[in-house]
Amino acid sequence: MKKIGIVLLLSFAIAACNSAKNDTNKENKIEENTTYSSFGDSLSTLDYLSSNDALLNYKALKLGDTINLKFNANIKDVCTKKGCWMTLPAGNDDETIMVRFKDYGFFMPLDAAGKEVIVAGKAFVNEVSVADLKHYAEDAGKSPEEIADITEPAMEFAFEANGVLLKK
Repeated sequence: MKKIGIVLLLSFAIAACNSAKNDTNKENKIEENTTYSSFGDSLSTLDYLSSNDALLNYKALKLGDTINLKFNANIKDVCTKKGCWMTLPAGNDDETIMVRFKDYGFFMPLDAAGKEVIVAGKAFVNEVSVADLKHYAEDAGKSPEEIADITEPAMEFAFEANGVLLKK
């Protein structure tokens, strides 16, 4: 009688393990079947903030503060020369986040503007020099008049992405 009980107990344990394994496989298949291209570190498509919530986090930062953040947004601009930076709207069209890539280790496709991304990395507030602002304006294809109008440094919401998912 004891042997039958042990056999039944082992059968239930094995069935439970197989069921849990199948559930994990289903979750992995769902994530694998998403329509994202991955750049940099691999990311999950789960547990990210909206760009509105990202903006709230940025507004709490002071110059020199850094926080880890993961959020999604639609790309506003991409460097047209290399894809070495992109800007994302932060909750509205008035605020933007300048995204660069950790260790210059990966770049975005040049035609990625307008596409949705999920980014993960370090968020901080940065002061940008006039020379850098003019360089970014040139990379973005701004006119000579628009570039000449840049005469003062600016504070920016900055982001160093260690990973990006680009929706296809």
